[in-house]
Amino acid sequence: MHGPAQAAWLLVALCAATGSYCLLRMRSRIEEQRRTAGGEALMGFGMAAMALPAAVLTPPRWAWPVYATVFGAAALRALWAARRDRHHLHHLVGAGAMVYMALAMAATPSAHAGHGGGGTPVLTGTLLLYFAGYVLWSGVRLLPVRTLATEGGGAGGGALIGWADRPELAMVCRLSMGIATLAMLLTL
Repeated sequence: MHGPAQAAWLLVALCAATGSYCLLRMRSRIEEQRRTAGGEALMGFGMAAMALPAAVLTPPRWAWPVYATVFGAAALRALWAARRDRHHLHHLVGAGAMVYMALAMAATPSAHAGHGGGGTPVLTGTLLLYFAGYVLWSGVRLLPVRTLATEGGGAGGGALIGWADRPELAMVCRLSMGIATLAMLLTL
């Protein structure tokens, strides 16, 4: 990497691409896939907006509380959805981490310019450990995944699975957002 601006642009591109694919997943025929894809799209685009380099866009002070409110609402939705599926607990931690980062940026506006200094070291360290573990766990889960060519699971039958229904691509999106969150926490 050649500096913080290039890294920030890579992070923006990764998060925006992930958010875009999650929007595509919202067209899935599987209801649960559609439900989780909306929250993941919000996270992807929100993370892309927060990662914009300060040289390009210095957000006004009121933007950080707005980010905290949006991600706080996403955290509440994830908490409600966690009653049905424990996977949403990860969404709760991710949205909570985004709220934490937005509040840290609001308290220390120079942190967005790449100077760090925001946040509580213990909480930041705990979130770093969680997301590092999540990234490793997600990466390992991708290794044994076989690509399904058809809905029937075999060579003989069924229609082709659409891009919105590919489980391995959904896992890659989650892995990408975990890596992006880890990178954002490292700059805090």
